[in-house]
Amino acid sequence: MAPQHLLLMLLICTIWGFNFVAAKVGVGQMPPLLFTGLRFLILAVVLIPFLKPAPGRMRDVLLIALFNGALNFGLMFIGVALTAASVVAVVVQLNVPFATILSIVFLGETVHWRRWLGIAMTFAGVMVISFDPHVFDSLTGVLFATGGALAGAIAAILMRRLTNVGMFQLQSWTSATAAPLLLGASLLFEDNQAAAIANADLIVWAALLFTAFGASLVGHNGYYYLIQRYEVSLIAPLSLLAPIMGVAFGVWMLDEPMTSRLLIGALIAFAGVGVLAIRGKMPIESVT
Repeated sequence: MAPQHLLLMLLICTIWGFNFVAAKVGVGQMPPLLFTGLRFLILAVVLIPFLKPAPGRMRDVLLIALFNGALNFGLMFIGVALTAASVVAVVVQLNVPFATILSIVFLGETVHWRRWLGIAMTFAGVMVISFDPHVFDSLTGVLFATGGALAGAIAAILMRRLTNVGMFQLQSWTSATAAPLLLGASLLFEDNQAAAIANADLIVWAALLFTAFGASLVGHNGYYYLIQRYEVSLIAPLSLLAPIMGVAFGVWMLDEPMTSRLLIGALIAFAGVGVLAIRGKMPIESVT
């Protein structure tokens, strides 16, 4: 890999890792559905020029927008609000084994024993973390993050069969669809939105802009740029640096506890995802 491309990959992983911290800061002062809805609203406004129809493919585009936008990020950010960011950074890696299982069911892909081992290791690692006493009290957050991972996996399967739709075009439809759905859900299930917006600190707005522009525009498009130039078997394992950085940032910047169970569970889960990443394609949304 060219040195400048390796540096770009490291930048992307750093951005995606820090994104868990930014999300935790944001949902600390704003309700999670409101924060996520505003994130997509910002993206929708910026990406208006790319909001163009995709004839014959709009059904899949809108389904991807639902699962990858509203459900994936909505559930994940609720999880971040309810449990440690470092824990969510590990749990969302479940979308890789979820996507592998779904590819067997819906795409007829063949999976050999090494990938089954990777699936088992990833689930085992998350189970070890889930029964950590520091995490068990916020197990609801783990369940929401798991739901977000499943939604992201469904979106990944849909994206594998989507053709002739550009990255910015897909992002624009995802944002335009997710923003009203999430903001509407916020009105139904959350309260005090106006006060949260009025009283939000500057750091919360900075976190919101970071999740929109850093994680999505820079991170996703940079990843696609690299995936077009290098084999997935090279890029996917390197992207595992992102959740590792997410755990490190959560412990370092948010003073989240680094227990032995979290460390052991994370190592097992990351090893499992590493096996899956090397043996096949890894969904792009697994680290965001």
